[in-house]
Amino acid sequence: MRALILGFLGLCSFCASATDLRDLRVWDGPESTRVVFDLSGATSHKVFTLSNPDRIVIDIAGIGESGIKIANKATGKGVVKTVRSGPRDGALRVVLDVSEPVTPKSFAMAPTEQYGDRLIVDLYGRTPTLDELVEATTGTKTDTKAEAKAEIRVEAQAPAKPEPKIKVAPTIKFAEKPIVIAVDAGHGGEDPGAISKRGLQEKDVALSIARKLAAQINAQPGMKAVLTRDGDYYIGLRERTVKARQAQADMFVSVHCNAYKDTSLRGSAVYVLSNRGATSEHARWLAHKENSADLVGGLELGGRDNELAAVLIDLSQASSMEASFDVGSRLLKSLGGINTLQKAEVQQAGFMVLKSPDIPSVLVETAFITNEQDEKLLRDRAYHDKIARSLLEGIQGYFKSYRPQQQIVEETPRLQKVKTSSTDGFGGEQLAALR
Repeated sequence: MRALILGFLGLCSFCASATDLRDLRVWDGPESTRVVFDLSGATSHKVFTLSNPDRIVIDIAGIGESGIKIANKATGKGVVKTVRSGPRDGALRVVLDVSEPVTPKSFAMAPTEQYGDRLIVDLYGRTPTLDELVEATTGTKTDTKAEAKAEIRVEAQAPAKPEPKIKVAPTIKFAEKPIVIAVDAGHGGEDPGAISKRGLQEKDVALSIARKLAAQINAQPGMKAVLTRDGDYYIGLRERTVKARQAQADMFVSVHCNAYKDTSLRGSAVYVLSNRGATSEHARWLAHKENSADLVGGLELGGRDNELAAVLIDLSQASSMEASFDVGSRLLKSLGGINTLQKAEVQQAGFMVLKSPDIPSVLVETAFITNEQDEKLLRDRAYHDKIARSLLEGIQGYFKSYRPQQQIVEETPRLQKVKTSSTDGFGGEQLAALR
């Protein structure tokens, strides 16, 4: 009897220590496909690849057969065609059938916000060849090796001609450049942002408004919009500013919905960066919430050494602060024409996403998703159009005063004396225009 009781207790102890699979989600991003396992606790795992056909195998220790049903319900997205699973030596084996060879990268996430323990597996596709890039851009297939050989043959057959010595006088001019606006839709993927009582998610509203704003910007002569994300996937806060700089953006506009524990708060607001402190308790709370997005969205933070980069960014940030305030004031004035303003002045807080050292950057809180009246506005697609138009008006107002310039180097042709081998009638030199 005693042995039976001990055995029963041991079985209960095993059941208590086992890990459950609560959900499995697949997200399709532009650079990778993300697979997320929601777990009841921390556990170990291993990932490896197989070929013919291409597939990814993930073994998660301690998960029983109850996880098989949950795993098999997941649908494929991105490079993942199908998901299947089964028991394997005391672990749950999940097999991802993929459409092409991929490189997996996995990491565990500790509990945060609404999530418990998570295992995240990112699948990165191969880099496209030059032929594929040309075909994707032009729509025509090419054979770069054949073209290169043909070019070499032509060069070998062409008679050598002496190159004249040309003196070029470079001239540097300044001209107006196309205005590039980085439009950042907050949150995405694993990070829904704030959620209303009726289930409206900030990430969906932000993306809708960002797309509308980008379309309206692209419809203006001499203006171009670049979306930091154009789908339901997560991008790290630092990566958003990197994308803006890679696009040589002249302005960074991050679109969000406001939220607070006091549901009576409503209205639109505009924020710029503060290195010294927030302008209110709500601004401080909001910045902390937004800066935690990398933990919610699923970004591997361990082992990164960003301290020096962060210090350098902070030191050079002052140069764009004045311009950010100017942009923010214009946007706030435009927003006041379509909605109540939470604050009549531009607010400040330490938002990480605004820390671009050389780009005027603002964060727009379109309305409070936690307020019943504002939530009705945020559900209305017509309101999304109004928000986008008001933001465009503020952006255009700023660039009427601060049109970006670019340097253009021109090679100016000059008259120069050259000696010729042909007779010019005088047996001397002739003037030639070099170009």
